[in-house]
Formats: sequence, C-alpha cells, structure tokens
Amino acid sequence: MNASAEPGTARADEPLLRIERTPPVVRLTLNRGAKYNTLSTAMIAALRDQLATLARDAEIRVIVLAADGKAFSAGHDLTEMGADRSREDLSALFASCSELMLAIQRQPQPVIARVQGVATAAGCQLVAMCDLAVASSTARFAVSGINLGLFCSTPSVALSRNVPRKQALEMLLTGDFIDAATACERGLVNRVVAPESLDDEIARLTTAIAAKSPAAVAAGKRLFYEQLELGIAAAYARAGEVMACNAVEPDARRGIAAFTRR
Repeated sequence: MNASAEPGTARADEPLLRIERTPPVVRLTLNRGAKYNTLSTAMIAALRDQLATLARDAEIRVIVLAADGKAFSAGHDLTEMGADRSREDLSALFASCSELMLAIQRQPQPVIARVQGVATAAGCQLVAMCDLAVASSTARFAVSGINLGLFCSTPSVALSRNVPRKQALEMLLTGDFIDAATACERGLVNRVVAPESLDDEIARLTTAIAAKSPAAVAAGKRLFYEQLELGIAAAYARAGEVMACNAVEPDARRGIAAFTRR
C-alpha cells in the first residue's frame, strides 16, 4: 500500500494513483488534488494500466475509484488541448479517454465511484461510466465544456446512458451544475450521504458485492451492458444463454443445491 499524502498536497514525483489494496477490495485514488485530478494523458494511462492489472487479479472483487482533494475530477487537462495541438493529436487524446471509459465497463469487477467533490466534463463522464457511484452531499456535477465553446460530446455518451434525455441535454447545453441530491434523483449516482459517512456507505456496498460469486458478478455485469445495446428479443436470447452458462458454474450449483435442501 502506498503511503497517503495530505489532501491536495501530492508532489509531482508522487504516483498519479494511490493504491490501497485490502482484498477483496482495492481503492484507486486520483492523486493530483492540487490540479483537480484532471484526466491528463498520464492519468488516463495510469488508470488504464491499473485496471488491466486488476482484471487479472482473482483476489479483488470490487474496485473503488476515489480522489484526493476538493475535486473528484475536473475533466481533461486543458493545457493538453492548446492551440498548438492538431486535430489528429486531439482525436488521439479523446480516443485514449474513451478507451479508459470502455475499460471500466469491460472490467470484470464492479467499479464504484467515491465522489467527494466536484466532477465536471470528463470527470462527470468518469462518474457516469462507473458501475455504481456514491456521492458526498457536498459533491456537484456538470458537463461544462459548452462554457468554453466546446460541447462535451464524449461525456454526453455516458451521461445520456445514465440521465433521462432532456435532463442530460439541458446539462450539456447550459453547462450548469447540479447538486448531489439532484444527481441521485436523475440516476447519475446511487446514493448520497454526509461527507463523514462516505466511506461507511462505500464499505456497505463493497461488502455486499464482495460476498457474491465473482463468476456470477462478472458474467452479470458483462451481460447487463451488452443487452442494453440490443433489441428486446435479442436481449432476452442473449440473457438466456448467459444465465444457462452461469447456472452450471460451481458457485451456482452449490447455491441452488443448498436452497433446495432447505
């Protein structure tokens, strides 16, 4: 486990991510609080590499994505999007970020966002792409690129898959913030708690999930996202196949047998 720094004070030579491994849970903490945990090229690469490593780790059942400092993430590092950057450079940057978002969805373990502060633009996208999210009552959310003349196109993909269409588009067109309670009402986060209760609430979720069959969780997560992109008949067909495969797994065999013996 890496040593923790004081909130928002990480030095440039400290790791971009703090890794706190307490199987069956691991916490990945964005460690650039003084820079609002922007999703720089280096931060995106660090997250992608760590997720790839954890995907092969049988001891880890749940991943918590947290952040140091006052902001969860302010989105892309705008210094990497200056006037000297070509269209090809920017396309590569956005493609790399999109691969990170897809990696979260493809991760076999559920990923829970621990949102302690502001999440804007691609930072809001990051929350939306996590499987679950628990927010402090002081957290706020926005897709604010429009305020700079830049529509948050890639964040809109995740946002529109969490929030009803008109409410998502209002956020995208105005750049206005919503508070944590509103984010919960609209489906962007699962739960909102007082700041001092954030870790306890996260622990309740991780404990409940980690107690379940990892094979069932991984298959179920994969199927959940897959069927959302299918028509209803194809979704049922695919779900039936996955459920049949799941039902012959050892964990399911044992669970069904134990239940029928009651």
